[in-house]
Amino acid sequence: MIARRLSISGRVQGVGFRDWLMGEAMAAGLSGWVRNRADGTVEALLAGEAQAVARVVAACRIGPPAARVLAVEEEAAEPPAASGFRRLPTV
Repeated sequence: MIARRLSISGRVQGVGFRDWLMGEAMAAGLSGWVRNRADGTVEALLAGEAQAVARVVAACRIGPPAARVLAVEEEAAEPPAASGFRRLPTV
């Protein structure tokens, strides 16, 4: 199991990015969370099998149809304590 924390910038708020990412992560069997940040980015923690995490990270570089992803910053992270994928409040 690996975990990655992402910071996704561009036109990623108000375009359904969080709901889209929840669907992608759950379909891949990942645990973690996604949330908006006050600076206009979307932040996510993805944890699971390496190939599944890599697929979802690659999908985040494109995003849903209404999004315009400019950058995805990725760093290693600790896996979440709980299983499942959820949406957190904006910070």
